[in-house]
Amino acid sequence: MPASERLGSHLKLAEQALMATKAAVLKPAGVTVAQYSALLHLSENPGISAAALARLCGVTPPTMNTILNNLQDRALIARTPHEWHKNVLETRLTDEGRAVMADADARAVRVERALAAEFTDEERAALVGLLGRCVELLETERGRA
Repeated sequence: MPASERLGSHLKLAEQALMATKAAVLKPAGVTVAQYSALLHLSENPGISAAALARLCGVTPPTMNTILNNLQDRALIARTPHEWHKNVLETRLTDEGRAVMADADARAVRVERALAAEFTDEERAALVGLLGRCVELLETERGRA
């Protein structure tokens, strides 16, 4: 089967183009795509654990710890022991982290809006549905492996 006929190749190209574009627009904000993802999820889930944040961001816990250490070194996040579970660190954005997040998010949202504007409402709904079906099938196939 030639690469041009493989849906996976087209999905990968689209993902690579999205990530490269986001990396370019986030660079002036001083964050990587992975750091932005962590900041975004932290802004929506203050106090979340590193393990839960890793799941939301689709990275491994060791990778998330590296991301969080880098953000903490820049004083964009604060990590404090959980009130009842002292071995669990709660992670929150600092004031500086919220400012960087706001700048980065405005940049990322411009990309998302430009991408969405390329499609009609019906096309966007169809694309979301089709991608959802891809995810469901691939998760089923992974379970069979």
